[in-house]
Amino acid sequence: MKNTFVKKFTVCALAGVLGFALSACDDSSSASGDNGSGGNRGGIPDTVETFMELSDYDCGKSQKCVATYLTEYHDMAVCDGDSGWVIGTLIEKMDCDFSSSSDKSSDSKNGYSSSSSGTTPNSWPEGVKPSGYYAKNCPANQICKDATSSLEYLNQEMLAAGKYGEMLDPRDGQVYKTIEICNRLHEKCHTWMAQNLNYDPGDVSSMGNYAWSGCYNDEADSCAKYGRLYTWEVAMNNVECGDGNTCNPTGVQQGVCPAGWHLPDLNSLDTLMSSQEVAGISLKSQTGWKSATEGEATNRRGFSALPAGQWQPGSKFGGFKDAGYYTYFWSTIEHGSEFAYAVHLRYDSFKGYEYTEYKKFAHSVRCLKDSE
Repeated sequence: MKNTFVKKFTVCALAGVLGFALSACDDSSSASGDNGSGGNRGGIPDTVETFMELSDYDCGKSQKCVATYLTEYHDMAVCDGDSGWVIGTLIEKMDCDFSSSSDKSSDSKNGYSSSSSGTTPNSWPEGVKPSGYYAKNCPANQICKDATSSLEYLNQEMLAAGKYGEMLDPRDGQVYKTIEICNRLHEKCHTWMAQNLNYDPGDVSSMGNYAWSGCYNDEADSCAKYGRLYTWEVAMNNVECGDGNTCNPTGVQQGVCPAGWHLPDLNSLDTLMSSQEVAGISLKSQTGWKSATEGEATNRRGFSALPAGQWQPGSKFGGFKDAGYYTYFWSTIEHGSEFAYAVHLRYDSFKGYEYTEYKKFAHSVRCLKDSE
């Protein structure tokens, strides 16, 4: 049986993105007894594509603990028995035993499985690890208790309206949100990753003395929130681009990006920056920055830049710096043997800057989709 509260579900879907219960927002939407009981799913399918489709299904008392796989967010949705749907970490707080019946037990076809305790369906589909779920000591392929989703740093109105796309990195199964940003003056549109790249290139020591990639403060939850940091030669995936060398890159450079995506050149960064009224405000996430930016950033274009900080080599003055305050995004443009251009956003400025940065410093990477 389907309910009639689709129009009221948008606000509730937004709450679900933030990790709250998804409610049909009306007590009268409770399922009636003819939806069945016990193991009866009441017409709820094993897999649902979108939040909007999910809102079509009754979620009353007789469907409590019925779980379905929500394709749109690669996540589980579980009926709370009170006309609402619960996703993410709140599932652990429900009094449900997902191992007690065949309908609620592990089902690899639907892309989820119960935890070892039999109380929480907390695994992602095999081979898929959505970027941005982070918590201390949380495996990359699981939703853990008190984990937080970096989806909260996206433009929430655009997220609820379906403005973000998705891309899958086949190398490690991570999923990233994407956003199309257009510059009407230049008559150009580019599809950008809306989250920083979090691909681990492995041991890069053979690329040079300063080649490095890693998580801020060496913490995996920092990588899930901010993405990884890469020195320039690692971002370029080119041993000839290391500190002290000139590699003179030309044309499209895939670098560390997945196939079909590439690093931005200076022209694409110029287009990104000039497409904003005030780049330092409209490119930054509304939250996650220190107080000078909080309440001022609009994230109007959905780019959702976070202050990922940087890493510098050296035992005395090096190390991890500036998370919460600054961020840098590498370009493919070289400036001599020691420097390359990067876009710089600050917590205390409305502007965006194009800096020359030491190649041996490690910064964030955003990839663009190749021209179709």
